[in-house]
Amino acid sequence: MDQDYERRLLRQINHQNVPEGHPSKASIKRSFRPCSPVTVKSGDRFIPTRAGSNWSINFHYANENCWLPNQNQRAKDASTDTGKDAVAYAALLRNELLGAGIETVPDPHTDDRRNTILTQDTHSLFRYTIHTKRVPFDNEISPYSLSPLSNKSHKLLRSPRKPARKISKIPFKVLDAPELQDDFYLNLVDWSAGNLLSVGLGACVYLWSACTSQVTRLCDLSVDGDSVTSVCWNERGSLVAVGTHKGFVQIWDAAGGRKLTSLEGHSARVGALAWNGEQLSSGSRDRVILQRDVRTPPPVERRLQGHRQEVCGLKWSPDHQHLASGGNDNKLLVWNSSSLLPVQQYSDHLAAVKAIAWSPHQHGLLASGGGTADRCLRFWNTLTGQALQSTDTGSQVCNLAWSKHANELVSTHGYSQNQILVWKYPSLTQVAKLTGHSYRVLYLAVSPDGEAIVTGAGDETLRFWNVFSKTRCTKESKSVLNLFTRIRPSDRERPQHFLHSHFFT
Repeated sequence: MDQDYERRLLRQINHQNVPEGHPSKASIKRSFRPCSPVTVKSGDRFIPTRAGSNWSINFHYANENCWLPNQNQRAKDASTDTGKDAVAYAALLRNELLGAGIETVPDPHTDDRRNTILTQDTHSLFRYTIHTKRVPFDNEISPYSLSPLSNKSHKLLRSPRKPARKISKIPFKVLDAPELQDDFYLNLVDWSAGNLLSVGLGACVYLWSACTSQVTRLCDLSVDGDSVTSVCWNERGSLVAVGTHKGFVQIWDAAGGRKLTSLEGHSARVGALAWNGEQLSSGSRDRVILQRDVRTPPPVERRLQGHRQEVCGLKWSPDHQHLASGGNDNKLLVWNSSSLLPVQQYSDHLAAVKAIAWSPHQHGLLASGGGTADRCLRFWNTLTGQALQSTDTGSQVCNLAWSKHANELVSTHGYSQNQILVWKYPSLTQVAKLTGHSYRVLYLAVSPDGEAIVTGAGDETLRFWNVFSKTRCTKESKSVLNLFTRIRPSDRERPQHFLHSHFFT
């Protein structure tokens, strides 16, 4: 077509489309003057180029949008065989479509996938200009292979699958515990390093041997008109401290079955005990914490006053430097070994704080749980005094205990679900949920080998569960400069074996 004729035709069409009196009509006439030729690009649509888009980031964003609403449910599904197949399939797609080069199936419970995005460029999902070079895919495959997959994908499919962790939903042992009190503020069950379980039943303390299944009665306080409110073993497993309703603290020799001493000082029941070497800390309803050395005469003591209501939880840190105390005043206090005033105070809980546990894997990490009005697990960095994480468990938190071999912890609960939950830290995903008690699970103790736990409730039963694995699932740094590692292993980590037992009578 002749160019002059084409310009006239376009000018006529534009004149017909623009209404009379429109301000742009004159400008249209000027724009189609015959002095300069016009080049018209053909094409009916615009197709953007996405060659420079970082599809690895886009893939990550798609996964993040699916993960956030139902994080716990997705983590729970990932522990099943179907979930692991889905993780492997997603890794295979990343290899073939994005050239990710994944050779092993990632663990769905870890948070490494969240950290990978931090080292990459973060911009919009799609780009319309090319300013980066695409990473070439690894297509070094055998010339005789008929598989369309790359070498990385073949290694991914041949990588060994991590066996699924199985936690039994039923206890492997159940013991009768008549007169086990249904009182949130008491601590009546403890497990020693010598594999002896001490249980306070009414006015008596019984010892059950996990090796021989023999039951012996250590003491009977009924002759004094008293009852047991707390029991606690020392680290060596040779002495057991017994707190009473009248405010006494008795020290008993478990092997000899004799009382060594009786400590006074409290004016109300002693519901919490904690050993720190040869020193014993006791918390009472009189709101006072007494710290005494059992080797010295009874008058020598330290009085720690910071709670306004009953002290119901006491735990010493693994380095023996700090004492954490919880009270019915909803306060969590941290004390050092020299000051008479708390060095830290946390007031975020909305109910009584009985559940307290120091992490054996990260120095200064403290976990706590609140009562019925709070229902939350909270984690604190006592080195800086900052709150780290929290999660609503849905029911009263009665006890907490960390695994000795993995970065996991178990919590027992009361109103209203009476369940036992195993958590993975720091993702706070639920590894297992155990049910069986018909009353609040008020008591918890961990076996000396760190694999089993025993729980007690107001239904007057003790139930034994295998919840922790002895295989260490986290890699710990060996550097002495790393403050968040345990330098010395606990002397209580010795493997033991359980036998069938009789019931308490």
